[in-house]
Amino acid sequence: MDMNTQNFGNLFEQVQKNMKDMQDKVSAIEVEGEAGAGLVKVVVNAQHQVKKVSIDPSLLADDKDMLEDLVAAAINNANSKVQQTVQEQMGGLAGGLGGMDLSSIFGGK
Repeated sequence: MDMNTQNFGNLFEQVQKNMKDMQDKVSAIEVEGEAGAGLVKVVVNAQHQVKKVSIDPSLLADDKDMLEDLVAAAINNANSKVQQTVQEQMGGLAGGLGGMDLSSIFGGK
């Protein structure tokens, strides 16, 4: 096996490891979204699954339509946050590849 093939194999293994690490980090992400100045809060994971809903007791006496709107707004807020967090985490992966010397694969050095 020539040096370029070996270097490519090593690089591929490193990329696979980085991807696995990133998947583990992303799967652990949970964010909190809120609406109504924090009166309704939801926790959403990276798969956009709602894990928890908290409603301030003062809202339970209010009208049902307003409460439903606040719950929807809190979920949307959390989903936006989780999407942003995942993108930031994935940006870290791309940055990690930037430090690798790819020139040896293509006959450099």
